[in-house]
Amino acid sequence: MLGKGRFGTDSDGYQAMLVAGREHTERIWAVEGCNGIGRHVAQRLVADGETVLDVPAKLSARARVFSTGQGRKTDPVDAHSVAVVALRTPGLRQVTVDDTTVALRLLVDRRDQLGRARTEIVSRLHHLLLELLPGGAKKFLSAQQARALLNTVRPRDVVGKTRRWPASELIHELVTIDKKIKVANAELTELVASTGSRLQELHGIGPSGAARLIGDIADIGRFTSRGHFASWNGTAPIDASSGDQNRHRLSRAGNRRINAGAAHHGRRPAP
Repeated sequence: MLGKGRFGTDSDGYQAMLVAGREHTERIWAVEGCNGIGRHVAQRLVADGETVLDVPAKLSARARVFSTGQGRKTDPVDAHSVAVVALRTPGLRQVTVDDTTVALRLLVDRRDQLGRARTEIVSRLHHLLLELLPGGAKKFLSAQQARALLNTVRPRDVVGKTRRWPASELIHELVTIDKKIKVANAELTELVASTGSRLQELHGIGPSGAARLIGDIADIGRFTSRGHFASWNGTAPIDASSGDQNRHRLSRAGNRRINAGAAHHGRRPAP
């Protein structure tokens, strides 16, 4: 060990860490979880011209157990474990500057958020229309259809009038969010097209699905095999054989968003 230090997470702390690191001419930075909690510091280092390796949390945890005999986390032990993994593990991913995949991930997260908000609005609207109209409204309801239904209702009692007012407000919110969803879909379609991806040629894959796959997977080259990729996204079946019985069960691990998309489109790999 040539040196150590403790640095704050603010700009001054980052600059102090950078100065301390640059005292060594030949250097490589090792950061744990560069797609997660370590992404911000890793991206700042790369932007400043530094070489950064992404150390998976599982590998650093394993090194911590081997070196200490238990998995207790402390900052000095964590730092040493990450450094050991970086020194002794070939083929670790070198971090690059954020690219289009990050923009896709941000846009598709926003699109998913809008979709959840729309579902909530429609659910609340259905509940009110059920109280105002005999039989309520159909499951898939557009703002225009909801407005036409509401226009047929002219309650005279205070309760009915009170129900009609928030229903009208919800329809207005539905119109607004539908416009936002339309814009988000157009942005996703344009950005996915700019990547040259052919994912949308697959049955059932639209702009959101393609953006989620490209954004979350990023560099497909970081997976050494199809099996490695299937394990990462949780679509690889887990061996649950016992004795002469050979059977597999579904994995509950991995990237759940990619997993859910693969299950929805019927693309789970066979055992």
